[in-house]
Amino acid sequence: MTRAIVLHSLLLTLAMPLTLLLCTETRAADPAPLRWDRSESSVALVRGQQVLWRFHHGSTLDVPYFHPLSTEGGRVLTWDRPADHAWHHGLWFCWKYINGVNYWEHDRQTGRPAGRTETTDVRVETRDDHSARVSLTLAYHPDGDEDVVLRERRRIIISAPNAHDEYSLDWVSEFTAGNNRVELDRTPPKEQSWGGYAGLSVRFAKEMVDRQAISERGPVEFGPGNRHRSRATSIDYSGTIDGEPVGLAFLDHHENPRHPTPWYIIRSPVTSYVNAALLNDEPMTLEPGRSMTLRYRVIVHPLRWDAARLKTEQTRFQQSSLSF
Repeated sequence: MTRAIVLHSLLLTLAMPLTLLLCTETRAADPAPLRWDRSESSVALVRGQQVLWRFHHGSTLDVPYFHPLSTEGGRVLTWDRPADHAWHHGLWFCWKYINGVNYWEHDRQTGRPAGRTETTDVRVETRDDHSARVSLTLAYHPDGDEDVVLRERRRIIISAPNAHDEYSLDWVSEFTAGNNRVELDRTPPKEQSWGGYAGLSVRFAKEMVDRQAISERGPVEFGPGNRHRSRATSIDYSGTIDGEPVGLAFLDHHENPRHPTPWYIIRSPVTSYVNAALLNDEPMTLEPGRSMTLRYRVIVHPLRWDAARLKTEQTRFQQSSLSF
C-alpha cells in the first residue's frame, strides 16, 4: 500500500508541469483585455498592441477623423494621408465648397485648405462596457477671416465591439448657418470620373484587395472609370486583407435630406473610397440661422455581407432615434 501511494504521488508530480503548461497556453490564447488610451488630441480603444479604433480631434488638425478602424486580428481598414490625396483621413467628414471657398483640398502655398474647420468643446465619455460617446463643436470660416459662416454640433456614439470586433458608429451632425446665406457646393460630377463628392467619406487601406460593393438591392456595378454613382439607403464596401474578408457598411437615415442619398464609390487600382455624396446632384443652401441635420450609421465588420444582411441592419437603423 505504501509503495502504491508513493508511486501515485510521483506520477502526479511528473504530470504537474504538463498541466501547468497547458493552462498557460490556454490563458495565452485568450484575447488581451480591452483598455482605453486617451490623450489631449485623441481617444482610442486598444487590445494588447492593436488599436481597434482611434478618434483624432486635435485643434491643429484640418478635420477630426477616425484612423485606424480595425477588425479582429488587427486588420486595418482605413488609410490616413495617402500620398495621392493627403487630405484623405480614414473616416472623416468635410464639405467641399462653402460659399465658394475650398474646405477639402490643400492650398499649394499653405499646405492647408483655404477654408478652415475649427474644432472646439470636445467631450469624450468612455464607458466600462467599452462603448464611447464623443461630442464636439465645429466652426467653418475662410482662412484669415474670423467670421464663422457655418457652425456644427456633432455627436458620435461608438458601440462596444462584439466577440468578432464588429462595432458601429452612430453619427449625428447639426449644421446651422451664420448671419448670411450659406451655399454648400461640390465639383460637378463627371461621368465615370471625379466630382460630386462632399460630406462623410472613407478611404480604405491599400492592403484591401478583392473589393466589391453592394447596396440593399444587391451588387453594384463599376463603370470604365472604376466609379459607381447611384442612390441607395445603404452601401457596404468589402474586400480581403491578409486573406481575411472585412468590410464597412454605411447606412443613411430616412430623415436625412435627399434620402436615399447619392453615393460616390471608387474601386480603382490605387483607390478604394466611399462617399455619402449629398451634393452629387446639386448644391444645397441654408438661409441665415437655419439648420440641417445629417444622421448616419457606420458598421465595421469582419466577413462579407450580402444584401439581406445589409437590409436587416438598415431596418434596425431606421427604427433608432438619433438626436442630441
